[in-house]
Order: sequence, then C-alpha cells, then structure tokens
Amino acid sequence: MVNTFSPAYQFPARHEPLPAAPTPFRYAAPPGIGWVRLKFRLLAAVSTEWAFREAWRQFCTPRRLPRKKWEDAALATARAFRVPFEHGALAAYEWNPQGQRTVLLVHGWEHRAAFWGILADGLVRAGYRVVAFDGPAHGDSPGRLTTLPEYARATQAVADWLGEVWGVVGHSFGAATTAGLPVHFNRAGTGTLPRLVLMSAPGDTPAVAQRFADLLGLSEAVVRRMARHIREQTGRDAESFNLTQAAGKARAARVLLLHDCQDESVPFAEAQAIARNWPGLVFHPTTGLGHNKIMRDQGVIRQIAGFLQ
Repeated sequence: MVNTFSPAYQFPARHEPLPAAPTPFRYAAPPGIGWVRLKFRLLAAVSTEWAFREAWRQFCTPRRLPRKKWEDAALATARAFRVPFEHGALAAYEWNPQGQRTVLLVHGWEHRAAFWGILADGLVRAGYRVVAFDGPAHGDSPGRLTTLPEYARATQAVADWLGEVWGVVGHSFGAATTAGLPVHFNRAGTGTLPRLVLMSAPGDTPAVAQRFADLLGLSEAVVRRMARHIREQTGRDAESFNLTQAAGKARAARVLLLHDCQDESVPFAEAQAIARNWPGLVFHPTTGLGHNKIMRDQGVIRQIAGFLQ
C-alpha cells in the first residue's frame, strides 16, 4: 500500500547494504519454562477457556524491572509531569523545554521512559525538546496489564497533550504502537508527523503472539481463542496491526527504520518485510547491537539526530 501522505511515497525505499549476515533467529527460553509449559498443558486438558485466560493474563502483564542507577541519573535531568489518562495519570518527563522542536520517545515492552536516557541526552545536545512517558502498567504509570490498543490510546493522549510534535522515536512494542494502530499526531494542525523513527520493530503481530505461544507450549485451540478475543475486543484482526501494512495509515512525511541483524527478540526478517512494503522508508540495518543496545549506541543516535533535521 502506498503512503500518499509522504512526499517521497512515489520513490522506492532506500536500503543500506547489510553490515553482516543476519543470524538465524532463536528465541531463548528462560529457566523454569518446562514447569510453565506443563501447567498450560494441564490447563488446556481441562478447559481451553481456562488456559486462554491464564495465557492472556501473562501475555498482557509486563514485569516491572528494578530501576538501574543510570536510569535515576537520566531522570534527574528531566522535568517530571503527569498526563491525564483513562485509569490514572501517566508518568512523563521532559528534557530541554527550550528546544524549538519536540521529539516524543515511545518505549518498548517492559521498558520505561528512563531507558531512553542516553538517546534523550544525544537529542538534547542536538537542540531538541525531548519528551518520554511510562506506558500503562510500566514504570511509574498505573495499571498491571496492558495491550497494544491501550498503549496506543496512551500514546495518543500524550501526543494530544503535547500539541505540535516534530518527530517520534518508537522502540519495539512502542514502534508497533505508534505506527501499527496508528497514533495520529498534530491533529490540531497538518495531521502529518514530519519525522518517524522505528527501532527494533516487530512487523508481524500474529507472529509475536505465535512466538509467545511457542514459548509457553500453547495449543492451537488456545492460540485461536486469543485471536478471537482480539477481534472481539478491537473489531480488528491481529494482522491489521502489522507494520507491513502501516505505510498507508501512518501519516509520516519521512520514516527511518533501524534494526540489528542479531536482534534476539524480533527477527531481522520482519524488518526486511517492513522495508519492502513501505515505499519511501529509509532502512538502516546495524550489527552487534541486538534488541536494546541499539537505543544507546552513539552512532545510531547520531543517525537519528541527523534524520530528525
């Protein structure tokens, strides 16, 4: 689908040559996963509905990981504020309020605003006003469970609160949230986002659910029940959230995609699929940074700062 909101939509996407051959994707199973898989086999043997409910609860429950010292240092230089949302105000942070252009950072699953500290510092040095927030059930924001649509509504609330936004950087789940729903920016003005950066983005929403199902050893019946629940709750099939279908929906003038060849959480092939299906998108693969280090790499940060100009 062609993104007619982009001035570059009629031109082919620009792809950087791969810095290294992508490694075969292997989703590492955590310790103790055998007991979890046994639990779900027993639940499914008794009731598909029971197994679905427990699986959905786990699928939607992010861990609140202990805060690291470098996160505290990052937040110490920010102004904390709150943005009203459905079930309580979202925790948000602002760096360099004097910056003439606003860049919003949207974190990934089990991350929080503080994870952006190094990138936020780099963008502040480039002259931008930088805003980040803790998504629902993440960081200091309220909630225990969240979903892609709820996170999108939260991002929309922050975007509307900010008003004019020049650029957005979304990582992983945050990238899927921003472009896959999509979130609409600058609704009081042009309705177009000048710059959008997607990092470590999952391109295939059902594939994310399938990786989760494979990890837990869920039966096909439970996976089908999860897909039906998504349709019932959102009125959309899970495939409709795919970033491979986002080009015609995300109103962004310029789009940059960054993905590491050795990403251990989202297969590199999904980034390639996004690039193939998004005319005008600029694709910069990296190597050796994995899923999270890409957020803190100085070379990547310079690329982002340059792209945002």
